[in-house]
Amino acid sequence: MGKNIAQKIIAAHKVGGEMTPGAAVALKIDQTLTQDATGTMAYLQFEAMGLERVKTERSVSYVDHNMLQAGFENADDHRYLQSVAAKYGVYFSRPGNGICHQVHLERFGVPGKTLLGSDSHTPTNGGIGMLAMGAGGLDVAVAMGGGPFHITMPKILKVHLEGKLQPWVTGKDIILEVLRRLSVKGGVGKIIEYGGPGVATLTVPERATVTNMGAELGATTSIFPSDDKTREYMKLQKREKDWVELKADPDATYDEEIIIDLNTLEPLIAMPHSPDNVVKVREVAGTKVDQVCVGSCTNSSLYDLTVTAAILKGKSVNPGLSMTVTPGSKQVFAAISASGALTDIILSGARIIESACGPCIGMGQAPSSGAVSVRSFNRNFIGRSGTKDAKVYLASPETCAACAITGVITDPRDLGAMPKVVLPTEIKIDDAGILPPAKDPAKVEIIRGPNIQPLPQQKPLGATVFGDILLKTGDNITTDHIMPAGAQILPLRSNIPAISKFVFYRMDPNFADNALAKGGGIVVGGENYGQGSSREHAALAPMYLGVKAVISKSFARIHRDNLINFGILPLTFKNPDDLDKIDANQRLVLENVIDHLKAGKDLTVKNETTGKTFEVTYNFTPRQKEILFAGGLLNYTKAGSK
Repeated sequence: MGKNIAQKIIAAHKVGGEMTPGAAVALKIDQTLTQDATGTMAYLQFEAMGLERVKTERSVSYVDHNMLQAGFENADDHRYLQSVAAKYGVYFSRPGNGICHQVHLERFGVPGKTLLGSDSHTPTNGGIGMLAMGAGGLDVAVAMGGGPFHITMPKILKVHLEGKLQPWVTGKDIILEVLRRLSVKGGVGKIIEYGGPGVATLTVPERATVTNMGAELGATTSIFPSDDKTREYMKLQKREKDWVELKADPDATYDEEIIIDLNTLEPLIAMPHSPDNVVKVREVAGTKVDQVCVGSCTNSSLYDLTVTAAILKGKSVNPGLSMTVTPGSKQVFAAISASGALTDIILSGARIIESACGPCIGMGQAPSSGAVSVRSFNRNFIGRSGTKDAKVYLASPETCAACAITGVITDPRDLGAMPKVVLPTEIKIDDAGILPPAKDPAKVEIIRGPNIQPLPQQKPLGATVFGDILLKTGDNITTDHIMPAGAQILPLRSNIPAISKFVFYRMDPNFADNALAKGGGIVVGGENYGQGSSREHAALAPMYLGVKAVISKSFARIHRDNLINFGILPLTFKNPDDLDKIDANQRLVLENVIDHLKAGKDLTVKNETTGKTFEVTYNFTPRQKEILFAGGLLNYTKAGSK
């Protein structure tokens, strides 16, 4: 029986386990990436392992999140990251060099290789045929040390593309259509593999947009074939030697399949406050717009900014709104400058932001109160923009530019004929913003500012787990709910005692104080708990506050793994209706936890406040149980190295 693309890469990298959906499988990791919001903690964890050098083929540390230097904290973190990268064999992408996923796609991604990144949008590199997965920083630190990445073998869902996109319809509209059909939890436990004749009509930047935003499906990753379009892209990057063809066998099989006819797609838009709340643009046309933002790791490629410039050329941004444009990398910035596209953008009245994540993570450009903001980004969760009552819509750069001109949500087809977009056949390659590791690491001194605090340690799991219910949540709680981003909070990423004060801050401003006063406790929630960003701080900071367990109806993959990595029990209700029978501040007790986990038995939870009991279950691998017993992955890894 033939193999699909995902199966081929997994088979080539499998170092343990079975390739049966639902079984545990361990994969060799070829490349890793970190970014500065997660990187400081990942490298502190790597240092704690006591290794002298990374053991991957290529590891890269990017600075793209915490760029606003309003105080010493971010600058201190950047100095630490640069020095630790030089010492341990990691390439360092300097501030301003670009967004990690865009730069990695341009300069480092290799078809057929595995990539593990401490950012949930690492699957962007699936656009060139990498098995690129997001994970918590601790998993990435272990991979940098040569350890395998352990996952539950996903099902493979094929998205069969037919036809060709019509003018004004884009790769963004493809992934919005997939989200419309599958929802933000429809990809959990799955790899999304794109195939069919329509694939050959899509450029690498279009494919990368699709795989990037595939993270919003909750998928393990998304992947495209490596074909002539991939080769063309890598030739432009002067890396054609890294290209290999990668395609599914003719008799490859899939666990599921959906079909999308590209001919029939039209411009789509995700309405507040979820990436799967998707409608046709024309259904909400005429809605007044206060802000437009083009950029983010989803849509900041050379093509995205060139087409934005072509639409804006000779026109002015509507005086009723503000528009920002973010080049995804220094390479893109230089290319639009050389082509004149940058001038067209500037003359339109749009504001240019440096090559970084910026508004996507609430790092500047927060909309005004109650504003409608149309963005070419990937997430529109409540408060993520920095303004809690803002209404954020997600759309293609083409739709964003149309809105910027008219001042209202506009179907870009209403602008008339699509402007002709001509991309350069050759671009300048300048890697001066990427610093190689030191040739003599012994001479490198690691620089630690006062904001970089020691890594908190978790104690081994106790036989009895107990505590008050600190918070009861609903469905689709995101890591933004648990550990918000933004200019106020992100600079504290390497200072867990300080950042822990903001855990669940927007849902319950007193959560941290309450947790500390009670000596920790338990959080309960609904479906898809922990969706969104890979930020391990959403597990690490609650661990610091004493959270011992999270009981929910279901979990998002990365967050569940992060909870395990930091010794917090992620448990699910055996009867989902039991969530309705418990409330905040009630006291729960789980006894004989270790014995039950070893025996594979469900756990009984006693509600000491009401005297009633309910059952919870789990699906831990033997390795995950050992990690929990040890009090987290770092303790487990250090014990194994002795």
